Amino acid sequence: MDELFESVTVGKLELPNRLVMAPMTRSRATEDGRVTELTAEYYAQRAGAGLIVSEAVQPCVRGQGYVWTPGLHSAEQTQAWRAVTDAVHREGGRIFAQLMHSGRIGHPVLYPDGGLPVAPSPVASGMQLFTPDGMLDHPVPREMTPDDIAETVADFASAARNAVDAGFDGVEVHGANGYLIHQFLADGTNRRTDSYGGSIENRIRFAVEVVAAVVDAIGPERVGLRVSPGNTVNNISESDAADLYPELLRAVAQYNPAYVHIMEAGDRALTKRLREVWTGTLILNPHPTPEAFPATVDNGVEALRDGVADAVAFGELWLANPDLPARIKAGGPYNKADRDTFYGGDHRGYTDYPVLGA
Repeated sequence: MDELFESVTVGKLELPNRLVMAPMTRSRATEDGRVTELTAEYYAQRAGAGLIVSEAVQPCVRGQGYVWTPGLHSAEQTQAWRAVTDAVHREGGRIFAQLMHSGRIGHPVLYPDGGLPVAPSPVASGMQLFTPDGMLDHPVPREMTPDDIAETVADFASAARNAVDAGFDGVEVHGANGYLIHQFLADGTNRRTDSYGGSIENRIRFAVEVVAAVVDAIGPERVGLRVSPGNTVNNISESDAADLYPELLRAVAQYNPAYVHIMEAGDRALTKRLREVWTGTLILNPHPTPEAFPATVDNGVEALRDGVADAVAFGELWLANPDLPARIKAGGPYNKADRDTFYGGDHRGYTDYPVLGA
């Protein structure tokens, strides 16, 4: 297990260990997208991570995909996040904000103007939005115009600047898990015939433009990119992941971001290929086989020993074990995550997981 506790460089940060807290939506923000003191407590409890990547944060109003999720597109939201980053830094931690535009995984009830969600093409998700009043079918999204695309790229850059103003050490651009950037990458959701659709070169264009804009806004050392090759979450489908993702990483490399974060989907051979392409810092959410969910400590150690990752990200383990490094060193035991309290609610299943010796 010693590999997990070696230092590693991410951008200009020297992380004290290789244990990254993966981004996890918890749906505990206010109706207007502000985090609370409870959020600050939650992240401060987990400041022993080498790096925390926050829950997904919408960069603009139309980027919201779920109820009670936070934003970074208003002064009030930015100020609210300051309490979180201050709390993490007081405990000696480091935290990046994950910027996520949901694209077609959205609904008119989430937006003040009641408009449609946007996406690269008018292809519905076939899924539903949870609301306190019941489940709602996702509508067919509106196809983004070139002006929409340019505006959204600018929204990501603006949110990144807000993140730095809020005290974050950097941002992670969410290009995974079936959300907007992934929708542009995937040929199952991108049916465009312009310069943003069709060929691999065209389908990676939006992702590359977002990374370039965010790097220009806050500097490459503060920027990461998350991808999930072959992941079918949110009904995403891509027929050419093995060819697309090496090209994406090559294109992104020219902007020298601090890291790439791969959400592995059971294809270790593809992960190894991407590791060869990407020579910078690589964070892996390790799922070497289709059955390896959720990721385990052993999965992480194996990835480091095999050289396919520089750091490893865990989700459920951090959610349920705020003192995860101490538990790993002690050989456990590990708290079991309560799935009934993953989304929404109060402190229960959020800040009340016990630490060793409690």
